[in-house]
Amino acid sequence: MIEDSPFVAAAPVLVPMPAERPYTYAVPPGMRVVPGSIVRVPLGPRQVAGIVWDGAVEAVDAKKLRPIEEVFDCPPIDKAMRRFVDWIAQYTLSAPGMVARMLLRAPEAFDPEPWIEGLQRTLAEPDRLTDARRRVLETAEGGLAWTRSGLAHAAGVSSTVIDGLRAQGVFETVMIPPRPVVAAPDPSHAVPELMPDQKAAAQKLRAAVAADAFNVTLLDGVTGSGKTEVYFEAVAAALDKGRQVLILLPEIALTHAFLERFQDRFGAKPAEWHSDLPPRMRERVWRQVAEGGVRVVAGARSALFLPFKELGLIVVDEEHDPAYKQEDRVFYNARDMAVVRGHIGGFPVVLASATPSVESRVNAGQGRYHRAVLSSRFAEAALPDLKSIDMRRSPPARGGFLSPVLLEQMQRTLEKKEQSLLFLNRRGYAPLTLCRVCGHRFGCPVCSAWLVEHRFRGQLVCHHCGHNERRPEACPECGTLDHLVACGPGVERIAEEVVAHFPDARTIVLSSDLLGGVRRLRLELEAVANGEADIVIGTQLVAKGHNFPGMTLVGVVDADLGLANGDPRAAERTFQLLSQVTGRAGRTGKKSLGLLQTYQPDHPVMRAIVSGDSEAFYEREIAERERAALPPFGRLAGIIVSAATRGEAESHARGLRRAAPQASDLFVLGPAEAPLSLIGGRHRFRLLIQGERRADMQGFIRAMLENGPKLRGSVRVQVDIDPQSFL
Repeated sequence: MIEDSPFVAAAPVLVPMPAERPYTYAVPPGMRVVPGSIVRVPLGPRQVAGIVWDGAVEAVDAKKLRPIEEVFDCPPIDKAMRRFVDWIAQYTLSAPGMVARMLLRAPEAFDPEPWIEGLQRTLAEPDRLTDARRRVLETAEGGLAWTRSGLAHAAGVSSTVIDGLRAQGVFETVMIPPRPVVAAPDPSHAVPELMPDQKAAAQKLRAAVAADAFNVTLLDGVTGSGKTEVYFEAVAAALDKGRQVLILLPEIALTHAFLERFQDRFGAKPAEWHSDLPPRMRERVWRQVAEGGVRVVAGARSALFLPFKELGLIVVDEEHDPAYKQEDRVFYNARDMAVVRGHIGGFPVVLASATPSVESRVNAGQGRYHRAVLSSRFAEAALPDLKSIDMRRSPPARGGFLSPVLLEQMQRTLEKKEQSLLFLNRRGYAPLTLCRVCGHRFGCPVCSAWLVEHRFRGQLVCHHCGHNERRPEACPECGTLDHLVACGPGVERIAEEVVAHFPDARTIVLSSDLLGGVRRLRLELEAVANGEADIVIGTQLVAKGHNFPGMTLVGVVDADLGLANGDPRAAERTFQLLSQVTGRAGRTGKKSLGLLQTYQPDHPVMRAIVSGDSEAFYEREIAERERAALPPFGRLAGIIVSAATRGEAESHARGLRRAAPQASDLFVLGPAEAPLSLIGGRHRFRLLIQGERRADMQGFIRAMLENGPKLRGSVRVQVDIDPQSFL
């Protein structure tokens, strides 16, 4: 066992590939490795980074072992993190090496950052003292070391002035350590004045941190209630105890506004971690997190796999958000894995949301989680009045999608010089384009999906595989010119209708596929917050945590959209999304209104939102889940079989179904063609396994895979424990 001795002749090394177990490597004489050491090892013809793992070394002929090539000068991955990797691999039925791969995504960070050449004042004096030289000497007082460019910038002089002083011996060259990526946060920088219910919730969170043990608190507060300020008090408590903090956010677009709020409270920004971060910055953040220099990280779900030196708190903001689910290679839900990480590390976890997931509400109701409730908005700001528009009684004009009732309210809002938000969870101009002569529909050539028209770009795009093509003038089937018609609305089409009704209004479209990417999106969000737009048309990203002070009207263009599928979470997701988006209105205290265009005004979801009775919705939804033995009262797992041909995929899926073991507490549905039966040229079949809460789902699926047909040809199998998507 490696634990018995830090210096061994052979060591198990987990490499970032689909390996079910660590490989054994020889440890050369004089080399020191411990469990968690990051090493470079040969793997076939390549050299890869791996992690020295726990457990016994396989009995292998020493002559056959290949040696570890190098031990990186890097803090070892601690035992809690290694246990976390093993736990995720076991729970998700993923290869441990693929989970470890998420830990090793910044290879340049395994070696220490180089020290920087700097300058330090000596006792020598310059031969003559110009005004520029005097400013440099005044700036450099105190004996601190400066970089050449930093000193020139601070003194307001050119670099040649610095070079002249160095040539005269006034400055000497010294090496200074690499700069921190962010300054250290100060828990006492700007302690806020909290409302009474905020104080009570903050006290609960501080007590949870003070307990220095694993616990989970659900921070359940209406939109605009100041949840962020409350969980910042837990962050401050963890920092006071000398612990690091991880704050998970569902969207990169949320990060900019959050960073500013964090800086206002703590006097410094947290480090960022997300896919849009430049590679060099990712490496520096990874390294400084491992060394303990970075105290707080705000990031996307992958930040869970940063090698924290002394992690003491995880906050999951908007914990209900589906964006926390990863559905690529290793399928996991970052919210649930954050709870596991806290349990293994023995520290608290905070889950925050205005519309908590049913799973979290049940856990709080059953006493597994603590619950802190914020029932009113900050500074007594009123929640928006919510009303449904029955589209059967107030239909839009021919060719339009906005009811006269909504248009009238938008006109009133414009007259008051306030902002309106129209929400439609469909990107592009139209979800379908067809020829009105021959009926030809534009579909993706490699997916069973229609191409979405993006009129701003003049393209037809598949939102599943990324295929795109120019929108033609003539039908490719019958050749008829100018007879292609867009069916249904996307945000671009709603924008076209808005401009026709309100030509003088400043209108802006917010969507995740904006040209210019995340940077442009952040600028657009900032412009809206600053009042530089009158009417905003957006997809679901506008529903998440943004504060638009001038927003007093929110109109939901198609409130029924999320209910029109077979997803068992459809009602919950629709309730969450519509509650969040209508919560963008009236956050600064102005009288506000939310209008929901619906053909089902009597649907329980619509009634719950309009009445503001979220408790009734949760009671009903929880009761229905319990009756159907759906999560969290039962367990689900999906198996997706894909192949280059339909026959291969179906045959393998049927073979897996036949290999399912007998079990009284688990049963298999399918195989059936997936709703999206073709993606990227691969045919897809799904099996769904449902069982009791305490059933051994992983053991059952493992037996299916072991006893079923072996992978051949183009066949691939993906296992999704606790699926969020059923497409």
